[in-house]
Amino acid sequence: MQEIPLVPPVASALARPLGRIPFGFGPRFFTGLLLGLGWLVPAWWFPRLIAAMFLWDGIILATWLWDLLQLPAPGQIEVRRIWKTRPALASASSVTIELRNTGRIAVRARITDETPLALRLEPAFLELRARPGVTQAHYPLLPPERGDAHIGRTFLRYQSAMQLAERWAVADTAQTVRVLPNLEEAKQHTLYLIRSRQIEMERRRRRQRGLGREFDSLREYRDGDDIRDISWTATARRNRLVTRVFEIERSQIVWLVLDAGRLLRAQVEEPGRPLRISKLDYSVNAALSLAQVALHCGDRVGLLAYGRRIQQNVNAGRGHRHVRAIVESLAQVHGEVAEANHARAVHTLLSAQKRRSLVVWITDFAETPAVPEVIEYATHMTSRHLVLFASMGQPDLNAVAGATPDSREEMYRHVAALEISHRRDVLLRGLRQSGVLAVELMPNVLASSLVNRYLDIKERSLL
Repeated sequence: MQEIPLVPPVASALARPLGRIPFGFGPRFFTGLLLGLGWLVPAWWFPRLIAAMFLWDGIILATWLWDLLQLPAPGQIEVRRIWKTRPALASASSVTIELRNTGRIAVRARITDETPLALRLEPAFLELRARPGVTQAHYPLLPPERGDAHIGRTFLRYQSAMQLAERWAVADTAQTVRVLPNLEEAKQHTLYLIRSRQIEMERRRRRQRGLGREFDSLREYRDGDDIRDISWTATARRNRLVTRVFEIERSQIVWLVLDAGRLLRAQVEEPGRPLRISKLDYSVNAALSLAQVALHCGDRVGLLAYGRRIQQNVNAGRGHRHVRAIVESLAQVHGEVAEANHARAVHTLLSAQKRRSLVVWITDFAETPAVPEVIEYATHMTSRHLVLFASMGQPDLNAVAGATPDSREEMYRHVAALEISHRRDVLLRGLRQSGVLAVELMPNVLASSLVNRYLDIKERSLL
């Protein structure tokens, strides 16, 4: 597996005073003042004790001022935001906040990191005791969205051990990070499927044998071999059936076409996932898994993501840099509220790709009386390319269609779900009759199913 070391850079800055009056009173200052009010009780009988109360308040105020002067100035504190891993969709990670205290005393700091909703559902709050030197603290991330996320400044409130005075500061650690698709999930799918299907990785430089076009070797005939591959001359010499073995073609082209229209914005709840993610996120993860497998099989991979306009267009290629380009492009694919322009996507792909290739089209369609546009344009591409049309299924629709109704309302919903499912089956059957490899896949098995079908296409040399 090729690693994608796309870790965001460290963001560091010296703190500076926050606001016109960048200091205040700590909790113990007010506690001291309240204790001073206790002098009012005996002062009811001895008025001279009021002077003692003011003397006590003066001592508290002087101690507060001394405590304030002991605190490090904001410029003596450096804040660093350190990333150990690149943030990925619905993947738990953490961020390290490091304080470098060049002052003379330790401080108790309360830190607020200005994180957006694309990284956390609430801002990050930390508390730590920063001695002179370097101190670190961590907070977790679970990004619910892909794409670019802007992290703002880091705010500080720090006190000494006396907690009488408090300084307020801010560090300009703003930066933009890119939330990638779930790389670990794609890696697990890739490794599992490569091992289970015995697909050898490129770095081992082993050849794969199958139903290719170039002759590789001879072996004895086995049950299930194609009769057309029998070598009759070798059979006559050896007096037993001998079949030809061909080398699987490796230098083929695979295009991943992702529909980012309104239908793919629907969110799917899956048991075991901490967040609800959209169909588009499932299709992005599946595209990444398939790209990894195809590149390891020696194929060239291209990417086309579209909505009303073309969002991402990566020409077919291979290599480590190409993997990074695909990952970065997939991270920026976003759902749109309007219907996708399928005609523009097909025209762009046909213009860019003249040679016959495998087009894996991940999309969805509405159940309307008329034939959806995406169905029509998929059939247009079969004259030049082999199209694997993957329609995203609807788990809630299947649940209603498979349930037994217990009331009149449930019966109406059940019948409607059956009609919609039947309509989808009819449309997909029409695609298959036109030469399209049309399948309907549930979001949770989309990645593994597409990879398995791709490997079947490779082994059977359908391309």
